[in-house]
Formats: sequence, C-alpha cells, structure tokens
Amino acid sequence: MGSPLRKLSGNPDCKSGTCPTLWGTQDRKNYVVQGYIETDPERLAQLHLPEGEGAVVVPAAVLEEYFRAHG
Repeated sequence: MGSPLRKLSGNPDCKSGTCPTLWGTQDRKNYVVQGYIETDPERLAQLHLPEGEGAVVVPAAVLEEYFRAHG
C-alpha cells in the first residue's frame, strides 16, 4: 500500500466533493492529480505519453489555490 494521501487543494466551486483535486502523499515525495481524463486525440498526440502514463485536465483554479496557500 502506498503512502496515505492528504488533500492540498481543490476546485473552490465544487459542490459534489468529487471534483478535480491536488493531493500529496504524507511523506511529501509525490503528488496525485485528480482530474478529467484527456481524450482529445490531437492533445494526446502532442504529449507523446509512454506506456503506463495518462493525462488529466485540471482547472487552473485548483493549482492557483495551492500556490496561493504555499507560495
């Protein structure tokens, strides 16, 4: 089992509690980004993702909230 996650920031307009969110591991060595899966073929082609990697879309507000709090 991996290190437990802690919520770092999320979409401030989220009403359901299951919106894009930035998580960090308790050991502070990794981040996990919860977001919408990127499915646009043109965008995915630009990323050149290797086997085992994926891409998610995260609203700017999620990251901006984190950097305001930790900047």
